[in-house]
Amino acid sequence: MNGADTVWVMIATALVLLMTPALGFFYGGLVRSKNALNTLMMSVACLGFVGLAWVIAGYSLAFDPGTGLVGGTGHLFLRGVDLQPKGTIPHLLFMAFQASFAIITAALVSGAIVERMRFPAYLAFVTAWSLLVYAPVAHWVWGGGWLGRLGALDFAGGTVVHVNAAVTALVAAVVLGPRKDYARQALLPHSVPFTLLGAGLLLFGWFGFNGGSALAASSVAALAFVNTLLAPMATLVVWTLIDLRRTGKVTAVGAATALVVGLVAVTPAAGFVGPASAVLLGALAAFPSYFGLVWRARTRLDDSLDVAAAHGLGGTAGALLTGVLARKSWGGVDGLLGGNPRQLLVQALAVAAVLAFSAAATFLILKVVALATPLRAGSREEGLGLDVSQHGEEAYARDEGAVLLLPDSGAPIPQLVAPALSVAGGES
Repeated sequence: MNGADTVWVMIATALVLLMTPALGFFYGGLVRSKNALNTLMMSVACLGFVGLAWVIAGYSLAFDPGTGLVGGTGHLFLRGVDLQPKGTIPHLLFMAFQASFAIITAALVSGAIVERMRFPAYLAFVTAWSLLVYAPVAHWVWGGGWLGRLGALDFAGGTVVHVNAAVTALVAAVVLGPRKDYARQALLPHSVPFTLLGAGLLLFGWFGFNGGSALAASSVAALAFVNTLLAPMATLVVWTLIDLRRTGKVTAVGAATALVVGLVAVTPAAGFVGPASAVLLGALAAFPSYFGLVWRARTRLDDSLDVAAAHGLGGTAGALLTGVLARKSWGGVDGLLGGNPRQLLVQALAVAAVLAFSAAATFLILKVVALATPLRAGSREEGLGLDVSQHGEEAYARDEGAVLLLPDSGAPIPQLVAPALSVAGGES
């Protein structure tokens, strides 16, 4: 084992875990205030439910040798996962690093179903999905499965994380249907500064996401680290220029989205392409995501926070461009521009396989969960807001100066006690 490698992967694991609450802020700022806490909770809850599922069975299904399609049962409940080396880091640390990926991938899905999915159904869905969809796909690419054997390149999760989460989000949005106010009134972000804060923290955490995927404090980690900086720079510039050309204005939400799209796109290529290629990749990735978002807004598809456009199209663009721009001289294999057209075909096959499997499996999981508990909040609950209906809390006090009067004594009490009184039958 190598001490420097171990320290770097420990830091990277912490950085990736930071991305989960960061995603909550990114998404939370984009919804209406009455759903802000629920949206944050959809990310935070994954730390517990998906994380524990990973420890119990997910890691084994992804990284125990098993077959070409799914891992075995040798590491259930972390059996055999100890301090012995896996590469140059402890096996236990490798498991924890991969757990952070499973957690953030499940949380990404929530962006398409916010403001309408019941929280118990969401918890059941993401827990099952992490075991039945994410873990097998991770095995296909990183755990010795069939796509890895074919030579598919995915440095840190273009297909495993982003394409996988995006198609899942798309299917879930279709199954749940649009929000009751969708296309009838403006559903405006309640806090754009929250979204910018979330985007900044995502950028910070992404250095661990991509740089840590080298699993060593090495030159490959440095390359991935720098490429993670360069690609979103280019995406932000191109996105801004498109905005100016189309509307004459540059929105803060657009800038935050552009940063995320650039990070998504460079993820599969981070350790396989040179810096100039990372800039080109980030610039090109802006186009499908931007115009995909514009097109979606004109349809009845209520992918609430455009997970498909940002992560699906961004991840697909990144995966395919990896097959074009990868070079052996930068630590990968040659892609199309290096005289190896087969690599582009393998990348396309990987994207198509993940799309098909994830879509079908997600649909089945949702239908099974629906047999046990309703997927969607009722119309009244949705109108009230999921913060109150699902959590009994509100993100913002409506009137800090208001007081309530107990019906028997008339004694004033803080307004925050109102939920408890309503349950007990008290009246204001």
